[in-house]
Amino acid sequence: MWILDRVRSPAPERVLAAATGVVAAAVVLGVGQFVAAFLDRAAGPLLAVGSAVVDHTPAPVREFAIDTFGTGDKTALIVGMCVVIAVLAAVAGLLERPRRPWGSVLFVAFGIVGVVAATTRAGAGVAWFLPTVVGVAAGVAVLRAGTGRLAAPRPPRVPGARTDRRTVLLGLTGAGAGAVLAGVVGTVLDHLLNDVGRDRSGFAVPPATRSLDPPGATGDAPAGFITPPSDFYRIDTALRPPQLTAERWSLRIHGMVDREVRVDMAMLRAMPAVEKTVTLTCVSNEVGGDLIGNARWIGYPLRDLLAMAGPSGDADMVLSTSDDGFTAGTPLQALTDDRGALLAVGMDGQPLPVEHGYPARMVVPGLYGYVSATKWVVSLEVTRFDRATAYWTQRGWAEKGPIKTGSRIDVPRSGDTVGRGRVTVAGVAWAQGRGINGVQIRVDDGPWQAATMLAPDMLDAWRLWRWTWDASPGDHTLTVRAFDGDGRQQSAIVAPPIPDGASGLHSVDVTVT
Repeated sequence: MWILDRVRSPAPERVLAAATGVVAAAVVLGVGQFVAAFLDRAAGPLLAVGSAVVDHTPAPVREFAIDTFGTGDKTALIVGMCVVIAVLAAVAGLLERPRRPWGSVLFVAFGIVGVVAATTRAGAGVAWFLPTVVGVAAGVAVLRAGTGRLAAPRPPRVPGARTDRRTVLLGLTGAGAGAVLAGVVGTVLDHLLNDVGRDRSGFAVPPATRSLDPPGATGDAPAGFITPPSDFYRIDTALRPPQLTAERWSLRIHGMVDREVRVDMAMLRAMPAVEKTVTLTCVSNEVGGDLIGNARWIGYPLRDLLAMAGPSGDADMVLSTSDDGFTAGTPLQALTDDRGALLAVGMDGQPLPVEHGYPARMVVPGLYGYVSATKWVVSLEVTRFDRATAYWTQRGWAEKGPIKTGSRIDVPRSGDTVGRGRVTVAGVAWAQGRGINGVQIRVDDGPWQAATMLAPDMLDAWRLWRWTWDASPGDHTLTVRAFDGDGRQQSAIVAPPIPDGASGLHSVDVTVT
């Protein structure tokens, strides 16, 4: 009956009750953010629960999010969580009564979820429960005060006196402003106390003693060959990039080895650095997608670092671990053969951007990122595939992820309108580890025609190509296919990214006027 009482209450009272719940939830998040600034931003209730959601999201849902939102998938997740939180908080406000605090119980229940999510994260500190506990306590206090005021018996009206609803509204305004202030101050404090931007700005990228690229290969590379760091795709499981300083960072090499080794930045600087141009590809990249980028990486051969530990002859896999707990399983051979796998500390002559792994990450040619490109890497465990399972392989992805041959039309874009006559068609093709020796274009159902291949030509970097089309008026479909360095044709069989990468031929529809 008490629920019916709330439902039957006047509309303004119901709105204020729901608003009280929403403001109370904002207080939870704002106060939690403020407290987390003194520990780690990842301990805040929103990021902690969001990270848990990422970890437990089924692979098809994750692929839908990436396909729909691209590199904005994390922003979409946070926005979606805030909407859900607001709805549940409004329900809590409607449920809350002085003698039946079911709304408070709902807040506490979700607080327990936040505490579990925070304290079970990789690298969680002993005090990571505090942001959620303090935030929920503050939020429940606001919820109890606001809804209690609404439920209190109304005294006779006195001329000039404020009504209870006006008092609640003013209180909510003050609490909401306090929540925003706490969140802003917490964010500012987090940047002052935990942000590694200043550390990165003082990081000196080591000069490369040699290049693993062909001589002169990148000296006159055309525009578009190198992807600017600001445009480089970012797909990972971290809602907030780990904040590791170069001084705090170290890499533990252990497991099936003759001796455990711990490498720090001072040890790396005593070693010769090398440079290599490598195209990285996300396994979630759809046919024609942009989850691929090419960069010049500076770092240290992983083969040399592993040799310091002496891997066992029975080992066949290296389980790499990020500072945020992400793991990837990479074939040991891929890290010790001649392909030039790197522990990278520089990207295009600058320190790694924080969102791309500062201060150190793995770059392994020829493999999709989910089995090789661990960012913020802090551990290399030499092991076996039959003994260890990595993050995404636990979720149904293939154990090993060699990159499939692919190609893409960048100009013109699908839906473009072009003039009749000579039209430039251009794009990229890739087959890391094998290289590209040819690209062909087809107009509608016509014959395949060879495109012009542009320099540079590298095994582990994408290849730019160009073709001139004598376009006739009408609607047309352009399709591209590539041939790798071994002469094998790109697969035309359409397959989704799950479980080992998408395949099929990229096409664009254009109108010629």
